[in-house]
Amino acid sequence: MKGYMYITSTGADPAALNNLNDPLFTKVPTLGACMPNIRRLVERGDYIFVISGKIPGIQQYVIGGLRVAERIGALAAYKRFPENRLHLDTEGRLQGNVAVDGHGRKHPLDTHDAATFAERVKNFVIGDQAVALKTPREVELGRAQTLQKISQVLGKRGNRLIDVNSRWSKLDERQVGEVWDWLKGIKAAAAQP
Repeated sequence: MKGYMYITSTGADPAALNNLNDPLFTKVPTLGACMPNIRRLVERGDYIFVISGKIPGIQQYVIGGLRVAERIGALAAYKRFPENRLHLDTEGRLQGNVAVDGHGRKHPLDTHDAATFAERVKNFVIGDQAVALKTPREVELGRAQTLQKISQVLGKRGNRLIDVNSRWSKLDERQVGEVWDWLKGIKAAAAQP
């Protein structure tokens, strides 16, 4: 068992802007089109963690993680997860993480380079367990603790998460356990009166 932790796109922060559409920490957690390199490498039982993107004046945090249960193609995901198909919400924000249409072609709302499409739609990840920081108190604790915790887990020092984690990092079994337990601990602490 291994894990991966990556920093998502600049400006992506579900707590501050409600604009993270991949991964989705719903009843069935999924990672659709982002990080094709990580989705290609993971196997059943591995873990994927995501860190919010950089926004000036807002501390980044580990949003959550999921355990990989299976990988399928994007067209299969289109059929299996209709709620995850790309769409615009009522405020015009892109939602969903299935980047194909019903014929397996590039969805019109997918703004990524067409040259990368074939690789981006392979290995849609479905999780069987997830932990995500969602409530205001969970996010507050996550923002306050993330840099120090990830520095400790990875054994690197830095003033910014990009200095500690770079774009993405591979985690061994011990590191996965530390991050998973830490996130669960934040959720438990946030639930205390």
